[in-house]
Amino acid sequence: MTELLSDPSVWASFLTLTILEIVLGVDNVIFISITASRLPEEQRRSARMIGLTGALVMRIALLFSIAWIVSLKDTIFELFGQSFSWRDLILLAGGLFLIWKASTEIFEEVEGEHEETSVVAAGFTAVIFQIMVLDIVFSLDSVITAVGIADHLEVMIAAVVVAILVMMAAAEPIASFVESHPSTKMLALAFLVMIGMALVADGFGVHVERGFIYAAMVFAGAVEGLNLLRARNRRRAKGAQ
Repeated sequence: MTELLSDPSVWASFLTLTILEIVLGVDNVIFISITASRLPEEQRRSARMIGLTGALVMRIALLFSIAWIVSLKDTIFELFGQSFSWRDLILLAGGLFLIWKASTEIFEEVEGEHEETSVVAAGFTAVIFQIMVLDIVFSLDSVITAVGIADHLEVMIAAVVVAILVMMAAAEPIASFVESHPSTKMLALAFLVMIGMALVADGFGVHVERGFIYAAMVFAGAVEGLNLLRARNRRRAKGAQ
């Protein structure tokens, strides 16, 4: 352990992996926040914490099963000349679920049915189940990234723990911001659809570079931030009159 702490390359891989895990975890936090928003106010924080704790436990468990993770890439069958592994099937199922969930939320936001049906339609157990399903998919992606960057299990676990703690701290502000700004929530849901499509593409063996997706998210988020700032300044100007 002392050798690891004194090795600059280990610290470099730890910092790199931590940043990547936080970036990869943004979509997880957004999904958890939006899904938990369907619960009564007093249950939302618990749902977010349980969801992120589940993500932490899932990722650490998968890190201890690295050999099994690697075996998930082995082809189990072929269809129309396309080979599929267990990892492909998990990404396909998770991507389709994410597209369905985000699209359903978008439809309810557009139709104005969200406020009337949220408490009735969403039970605490059902919300936690949905969060855990996506935790498995996001955790798989996260662990594969970790294995490709760091060579030491201790470094991978430390990076994942730090990333999840950062996400836990950010979950409440992100949830409050998304919930109080409807246009931002719609943008976040659109991001989830895009991420779901990227997961489906990965499942079919077509890798979509995540950097492009996150760059698009940052650009769209910056534009939305300018729109919010513009709207706030207009309200202030009207108030001053």
